[in-house]
Amino acid sequence: MELESAIKSKRLEITSLQDQIEELKIDKQKAKKEYEEMNPEYEVIKAVLAARKSVDMTQKELAEVSGVAQSDISKLENGNSNPTIKMLQRLANGMNMHLKVEFVPYN
Repeated sequence: MELESAIKSKRLEITSLQDQIEELKIDKQKAKKEYEEMNPEYEVIKAVLAARKSVDMTQKELAEVSGVAQSDISKLENGNSNPTIKMLQRLANGMNMHLKVEFVPYN
């Protein structure tokens, strides 16, 4: 009886482990899809940060020359807002840069 009980218990553990593995695969696929959907937003954030740092400006300085509120720049750089093209253009102008938007084919 003990052997039979142990075998059943192990089968349940294996089944449970297999279920967990399948859930992880699904979660991984879901996370990858969500990341891919968010990637353009992250690219905008990285581009704004890199541009601002390349011209050695603080958020406050950029706000003063661009007319965009420092709080809005902070929200953008922290990923808490979706900027308009007009806002990005104002930021670019404030850094003495031009805004370039590209459409790139998938690999």
